[in-house]
Amino acid sequence: MALTTLDPNTALVVIDLQNAVAALPVAPHSAADVIARTAELAEAFRAHKLPVVLVRVSAAPGEWTPGRTESPRRAATPVENGDHIVPALSGHPDDILVTKRNWGAFYGTDLDLHLRRRGITQIVLTGIATSIGVDTTAREAHAHGYHVTLATDAMSDLSEQGHTFTLSTIFPRLGESGTTAEVLDLLENLDA
Repeated sequence: MALTTLDPNTALVVIDLQNAVAALPVAPHSAADVIARTAELAEAFRAHKLPVVLVRVSAAPGEWTPGRTESPRRAATPVENGDHIVPALSGHPDDILVTKRNWGAFYGTDLDLHLRRRGITQIVLTGIATSIGVDTTAREAHAHGYHVTLATDAMSDLSEQGHTFTLSTIFPRLGESGTTAEVLDLLENLDA
C-alpha cells in the first residue's frame, strides 16, 4: 500500500457520512475519527479549490434496489434527519451533494456527470462502510476509468474483518491506498 501521486484534477468523494450511518457501531476506526479525518481532507481539498462530493444514501420504502438476498436487509434504527450529512461536513455551498439509493455512488446518480464536467481524473474515497458503499464506489470508479485513492484511516466498516479484507484483497486491485496524512502531503505537493 503506497500512494504515488494525486492528479491536479482530483476530487474527494465522501461515502455515507450522514447522521444514521454515523450512529452505527463501526470498526476499526470510530465514526467520530472517520468524520474528523474526512473533515480535515475536505478542508484541504476546498483550500486547493478541488471538488468535495458528499454522497448520502436515502430512499423511501420501495425505492431500494430490488432483488432477493440470503441475508435479510437490515431494518434501520430511525435517526432524526438520518439522511442528512453530518454537521462536521455540511454547510459548504460549493460542495456537491449526490443522493444514491443503493450501495454504489455511480449507478443511478449524476456523480460521473459532476466529475466529468469538472475534468476530474482521480478520486480520493472516504466513508462508511469500507466493504459496502466505499468498496462498491471504488469498483464503479475504476470501471469508469478514474484513478482511485483510498484514505484507509478515513473509512471504517460494520466489522473489522470486512474492513481488513477489503483493504488487503480488493483495494490493491482498484487503486492506491494510504493514510489521511499521506493524502494531505500529496495534496500539498500539487502546488510545488
